[in-house]
Amino acid sequence: MCGITGAIWTDPAAAIAPEVLARMTEVLRHRGPDDVGSYTSGLKLQSVHGLLPGVALGHRRLSIIDVEGGHQPLSNEDESIWIVFNGEIYNHRDLRRRLEAAGHRFRTHCDTEAIVHLYEDEGLGCLEHLNGMFALAIWDGRQRQLVLARDRLGQKPLYYRHERDRLLFASELKSLLQVPGIPRQLDPRALDEYFTLQYVPHPRTIFQGFAKLPPAHYAVYREGQLTVERYWNPDFNRQIDRPLADCAEELRALLTDAVRLRLESDVPLGAFLSGGVDSTLIVGLMQQLSAEPVKTFSIGFPVPDFDESGYARQVADGLGTDHCEFRVEPQAIEVLEKLVWHYDEPFADSSAVPTYYVSKLSREHVTVALTGDGGDELFVGYDRYRAVQLASQFDRLPHWCRQMMGNRRLQNLGQRGRQRSLLRRLGRFSEALSFSPQRRYLEWVSMFNESRRAALYSDAFLASLPDDDPFEFLAEAFAGVRSRDIVTAASLVDLVTYLPCDLMTKVDIASMASGLECRSPMLDYRVAELAAGLPLVYKLHRGRGKRILREAFGELLPQSVTHRPKMGFGVPLAQWFRHELSDYARGVLLDARSRQRGYFRPGAVEQLLDEHQSGAFDHGYRLWGLLVFELWHRTWLDGVPDAIPAHSAAP
Repeated sequence: MCGITGAIWTDPAAAIAPEVLARMTEVLRHRGPDDVGSYTSGLKLQSVHGLLPGVALGHRRLSIIDVEGGHQPLSNEDESIWIVFNGEIYNHRDLRRRLEAAGHRFRTHCDTEAIVHLYEDEGLGCLEHLNGMFALAIWDGRQRQLVLARDRLGQKPLYYRHERDRLLFASELKSLLQVPGIPRQLDPRALDEYFTLQYVPHPRTIFQGFAKLPPAHYAVYREGQLTVERYWNPDFNRQIDRPLADCAEELRALLTDAVRLRLESDVPLGAFLSGGVDSTLIVGLMQQLSAEPVKTFSIGFPVPDFDESGYARQVADGLGTDHCEFRVEPQAIEVLEKLVWHYDEPFADSSAVPTYYVSKLSREHVTVALTGDGGDELFVGYDRYRAVQLASQFDRLPHWCRQMMGNRRLQNLGQRGRQRSLLRRLGRFSEALSFSPQRRYLEWVSMFNESRRAALYSDAFLASLPDDDPFEFLAEAFAGVRSRDIVTAASLVDLVTYLPCDLMTKVDIASMASGLECRSPMLDYRVAELAAGLPLVYKLHRGRGKRILREAFGELLPQSVTHRPKMGFGVPLAQWFRHELSDYARGVLLDARSRQRGYFRPGAVEQLLDEHQSGAFDHGYRLWGLLVFELWHRTWLDGVPDAIPAHSAAP
């Protein structure tokens, strides 16, 4: 796992100086504490091809495979093709054998070199052969082009900025902000999407003029032009017509192989263990494939509703793992300010806090950790999918009956419940019953729905917004699953929106902040393609998700796992904003700087604070989103950080 950065330019005035490349690279030190490298080539006039662009590539390395020999940037034999790479290619050994048989000579044992030679043979088609998580940049001197690419499910990030005579790219936005003269202008549409979804979705970023390369896409910069294309586009409308037992057998083989491939490492390796179905299954397969007890890690909090450590301990004892349990008292203010710096953009998923802690503490023991990420999206594990199914039954009722179920009194009553209470869930369920199924789903996943955003935003900020609706991001994804049932459609929409933009962003940044690599066997694209085609009844059965996982891996899943309630991986925001964070949040959100920015209506934020503090409503996750945004504004807009904060240093 690494950090990559660089640029290509066609005008001397747009060149990236060595000292600028050094800053762009150094700010990514936390992603790659073990090694640093660079490659530069200035503009050249060739008699045959004309002007050869200038190129700069920077790399910070976290050494995982071929610790001694995997220095980057790395080239082919004649140095006409160079690469900087972030991630892991799990099938690199198979690719290497094929490439060596074709006559290619390898100088290292790392997976990155296989990509270079595969690109020589296949060009852009090489991406279809890669099984892994990755973001990469390839400078092809023969074709005078720079290629950027991102893995199919968006596990690794890649930002870029396309200017008139230059293209900049990096693993994190902060690297691009090291370039002198780069503007920082907030994009109102992106901010509206953030307050809707709790993240800024691709391809936009919070800053105008910057973009995220979407998952499963590549970009080619040639002769000053940038083209972006999708290279993986499975048919999510296709449903598998095979018996459950056959599908379970195939899933077992694929997921076992996915775990096996992800066990390759020249450094210590372990796994996160929550005691839920997904992490238990992954750890169980690891233990079957390992000669020694697997190192597992869990984190415990002092609030029972958010503490899964007891379940993890039971699973670890049953599987015989070498288990470490961390008990922490989160310093919410301290960790929030660190996370704001690391995430670069406003990012309001509060589970970044426990993810950061378990990553930081695990890094003291291992450099690589396997996770169960992706299981909920692929196998219908979230509680909201059951709500989608229940609501589809209400859609058959007469309109007057649905209107009665969606009355305001019931909605308000639900806002008064505890953060994870049945009453609160009932209120949110009732609030969205009058909408179409797709729009209803947006209501359930929104941080601030449309009416709440209208009440929050100032007239001036509302006037600055384009006519675009944040729902368009989800609507486009729903359009790709028109022929599937609404529950399957919602889960697949999450797979291409929520998973890369929220879940994978959270894990990548929180883990790389401590120089820890996380691998997700569930997100092997072969597993994802199979899971996407499964009928709903193979996933959701009698009100319980992940049916096929229980069918395929029943011996690995004890009763304590299969029958326990789903908790998620969060923090007690409602309690924090009534106690630990109460004074701090009020001081930050209501001071003169915050009020004078002009984004919000006078008194709107104070009303949210008052309603939450009094217990009238639970606005915990909304207040978290507002607090994250204000701290982000102070970090990345009010002041321009020239130095790398001490808390960003890798262990």
